[in-house]
Amino acid sequence: MIKKTLVSVLVIIIAFLLQTTVFKSIALADVVPNLLIIVTVTYGYIRGRTHGMWIGFVCGLMLDMMYGSVIGLYAFIYMTIGFFIGYIKKIFFTDNILLPVVLFSISDFVYCFYYFITEFLLRGRLNFFFYFLHVILPEMMYTVLVGIGFFYLIRMIDNILAIRTQEEL
Repeated sequence: MIKKTLVSVLVIIIAFLLQTTVFKSIALADVVPNLLIIVTVTYGYIRGRTHGMWIGFVCGLMLDMMYGSVIGLYAFIYMTIGFFIGYIKKIFFTDNILLPVVLFSISDFVYCFYYFITEFLLRGRLNFFFYFLHVILPEMMYTVLVGIGFFYLIRMIDNILAIRTQEEL
């Protein structure tokens, strides 16, 4: 349990650092893949509601501390996404890659939509279709492409930890 928690924290920190440094320099169409959404969705999908909610909370809180104008906005968004993805785990669980791709897309859309509401709509910028075509859609595609590799990597790490935990018992 402690190993899984430490590895989860390490994965969150690495994803945060990659998202805020490396991927900023290789932005395509001025968008960056949302690695913290990928981590939240992956852990919510693999481990369930509680883990997805806590991972989402930590990811969002890190973004709040770094970029947020209000502490808790990103934490709430990520926590909600992690909870609902973990809830979907109770309904569907398959080894097919199609479901995580759909979950990455929906989660990134929900994140971008909440971001649009709080950062643009409340300030009187109402052109959602422009924002959708120039920000949301490219970010969704970039996040899904990067997310497939990260999903398999995180799942492989989680499986290795599960096997080692079983061997220790």
